[in-house]
Amino acid sequence: MTHYYFDNAATTPMSPTVVTAMSQALADDFGNASSTHYFGRQSHHLLDQSRQVIANSIHAKTDEIIFTSGGTEGDNTAISGTAVSYREHGKHIITTQIEHPAVLKTMSFLEKLGYDITYLPVDEHGLVTAGQVKAALRPDTILVSIMTGNNEIGAIEPIAEIGAVLKNHQAIFHTDAVQAYGILDIDVQQMGVDLLSISGHKLHGPKGIGFLYMNEKVNLEPFMHGGEQEHLRRAGTENIPSIIGLAQAVKDLTPANKKAKREKLQSLKAILIADLKTNKVDFAINGPQPDQALPHVLNIWIKGLPSTLALMNLDLKGFAVSAGSACTAGSLEPSHVLTAITGDQDAPQISESLRVSFGDQNTEESVHLLAQAITEVTQDYLN
Repeated sequence: MTHYYFDNAATTPMSPTVVTAMSQALADDFGNASSTHYFGRQSHHLLDQSRQVIANSIHAKTDEIIFTSGGTEGDNTAISGTAVSYREHGKHIITTQIEHPAVLKTMSFLEKLGYDITYLPVDEHGLVTAGQVKAALRPDTILVSIMTGNNEIGAIEPIAEIGAVLKNHQAIFHTDAVQAYGILDIDVQQMGVDLLSISGHKLHGPKGIGFLYMNEKVNLEPFMHGGEQEHLRRAGTENIPSIIGLAQAVKDLTPANKKAKREKLQSLKAILIADLKTNKVDFAINGPQPDQALPHVLNIWIKGLPSTLALMNLDLKGFAVSAGSACTAGSLEPSHVLTAITGDQDAPQISESLRVSFGDQNTEESVHLLAQAITEVTQDYLN
């Protein structure tokens, strides 16, 4: 049986160029980048090259890039680091109800330490406004953390508008751009963000590696303590092969490639929607309209079809999709994102929705086959 992967918001398969680059690094570049001998200097040179590639991709300075183990560490470093470093200026933080668990659980931890967290509600499309942020700001607000693109419904938040609101405020502005970076054009200067976290495995790079952009004007308490790596900002021997793999994935994302990728993913999404309509599947789209969301994410409510049953039967047919964030896949709790956009924890779509997320390896033919499989599962259950 052929298996088809449509869960690219959870993780993506590594591209052949990344595998090649990492294989060479694993074989040849074993030196510790902190060592002063030839082998260490070679690794340090590759580290510097990779940092430059990544900095250029977001219009940042080279020394504003900190390599991390991924999005979770980046989010934790940005949020906890700001809370500790700027606590003398206040203990108020603003975020949204639909952030990734790496953000929300860090906020919950800080609440236990006495920080005051404002969770902004979102509309039915999963969006907040710059006006909401402005209204929530206080003199003691030290951090605003709002994701660029949502991992469950694909909502794209108005980050640049929020950045403009915060321009003359003391609050540090962090965005979790894990889902958006490999898809959208990211410019930290235009966005007005101080901190931005990324994970490599969402853009056909390796797992266990990511980076945190930290504006040179920001001073954070390190999340990792130990050696003097990353200019004293993140201790631990650098993972050179994975960093090289991440840099290769970034190199592959040229502006032209990103544009073509967005067009392809949007087209695949449109094909699935059209096929389901043609097949008379009773469904609705959760969140923003398809052309206003991240092009690789589609969250659909298939009315009357339990998500758990749909996932199991689609898997038996060879199709991998999800019901939401992979980080909470084993949880019995309802999706906090769908709960936020419906305003009702008992809304039927919370237990009857699927997330289909597209990637480079998907084809029009495979999308047609997925639509047919969803149709068959729906008909078998409802008829």
